Amino acid sequence: MSQNIEIEFKNLLTKAEYERILVAFNIADNQIFTQENLYFDTVDFALKNTQSALRIRKKGTDYVMTLKQPREIGLLETNQRLTSEEASAAIHNGRLPEGQIKQLIEENNISFSKIEYFGSLITNRVEIVYKKGLLVLDHSIYLQQEDYEIEYEVEDYQEGLINFQALLNRFKIPERHTENKVHRFYNQKDKQTK
Repeated sequence: MSQNIEIEFKNLLTKAEYERILVAFNIADNQIFTQENLYFDTVDFALKNTQSALRIRKKGTDYVMTLKQPREIGLLETNQRLTSEEASAAIHNGRLPEGQIKQLIEENNISFSKIEYFGSLITNRVEIVYKKGLLVLDHSIYLQQEDYEIEYEVEDYQEGLINFQALLNRFKIPERHTENKVHRFYNQKDKQTK
């Protein structure tokens, strides 16, 4: 189990902008890896309503359950490693594993037993060390939808903001209001159920 504060800047990209950045950073196909995010919430979106999110990320043969909770700056991420059996029980049987994440969710008066699997989002990702941070380019596919995004994860908010805005200017990319992946996923799911 681990916890960390996540400070990141993000911006949606067009496919052309995404491809232009890949070329500028000389990214080869073998540098792009695939991961899958499996999202969970209650039927009435109790986690989403507290600006929190719960996912299990599958990266290769590793599974990590992550709870993201809002903080004044950034998000508090609580990570809990899972076995493939625990991940399978969560997805197929709605049985989430015991641990600190359960405790944190229940501290917010959300019943852990009412959380269920909502679906998955596949991301083809490349990570680049860039000016004291981590630059991430994502191509995500979910619910008959796909999008492209740039993220910049940093330790220092002000320095990160300056570097991120300079990068967008360098590539002549307009700043776009960008919700995180789980919100884009839920918005798309909501459109499909109407």
